Order: sequence, then structure tokens, then C-alpha cells
Amino acid sequence: MLPQALIDAINALGMLPGVGPRTAERYAYYLFKSNSKISDGISDALTNLHSRVKSCPVTFALIDADEDLSPLYTDPKRDKTTVLVVEEPLDIYAIESTHGYNGTYHVLGGAISPIDGITPEELHIKELVKRVKDDKVKEVIIATNPSVEGESTALLLEKVLHEENPKLRLTRLARGLPLGVDISYADQITISAALEHRTDL
Repeated sequence: MLPQALIDAINALGMLPGVGPRTAERYAYYLFKSNSKISDGISDALTNLHSRVKSCPVTFALIDADEDLSPLYTDPKRDKTTVLVVEEPLDIYAIESTHGYNGTYHVLGGAISPIDGITPEELHIKELVKRVKDDKVKEVIIATNPSVEGESTALLLEKVLHEENPKLRLTRLARGLPLGVDISYADQITISAALEHRTDL
């Protein structure tokens, strides 16, 4: 029988998404065998996670607890008239890593998913509509995930935003075949998107 403290660690680690019982056991045993400073560091980081991180009240991006607004919104070099809409906060960092976008962001907080109980009312859509008006936004770039939920959310956004502001420019991130992938290995959704969004030469 394993010591209770080790069982507790295994059970706690097993609550993480994608971590099965065997992986949780390996993680827990690794932490037990390693220098206690590693476990202490992880413990401190997790303790600070909720006390030192919060959501920006305007963009809903993650910010330090002592900040009022996201630096990606307050930076005078950012173009507030362009808003890129993503599902989750971490999606922002994928876009930022390209160094090719200088507008601002808006995090919806998920995508419409009746199965998971996520309705439009639970997403930050009303706040986006308000931002478009307050910041005199000229373009909204919809960057929801290429999934059934993401597509449904994008269609709703298009409808709501155009009803509120018919002159607003709405765009989507280009979708299709990624570089370096053979067509024979691409899935049907990717190929369909590539055909639908083909460009002139």
C-alpha cells in the first residue's frame, strides 16, 4: 500500500486534463524522488496562480493582479480600431508570437457548445459589441477555432456585429492547407476550407 501523501499527490495530478492514472503515478514519484525545491516551486506557483492572475475587464486577456488593464490594450502603439477575437486567453500568445499583428484582442471565454452547456449568454459577446462602439472599431478579425463550435460562434458573431454596425469590416483568419503538408494527408475539413478560401494568382 502506498503512503497516503503519495496517493493524494497521484489523485491531485490525475485531475489534470490528459493525465491518466499511470502518468499521474510517474509524475508523483518523480516529484518525490527529486529535490524538494522542485515540489516547493511548483506548489508556490500553483498557490499564486489564482491570487496573482486575473482577467482584463475590457479584453478578458490574462493580466497580473496589480494591473488594471491588459498592456496589449493600453499600449499606445496598438491599433484599437482593429480587434482580433479569440476563444481563450492563451490563443493570444499564439498570435503574438508571429510579431505580425498590432491591433488589440478580445477573448470570448470559449465557444458555443450546447453539449457542454455553453450558451451565447456566457460568452463575452455583449462586451465586444460595446467595445466596437466605444473604441470606434473599424475591423473585427474573427479567429475562432476551426471546429463545429468555433464555426457556430463565428457565424453568430457575424450576425450580431453586422446587426449593430452594418459598416463594420468583418474578416476571418485564412484557413486551408498548412505549408509542408501533402494533400493526401489532409483531413476533409481542411481541404474543404482550402477550396472555399482559394485565392487568385
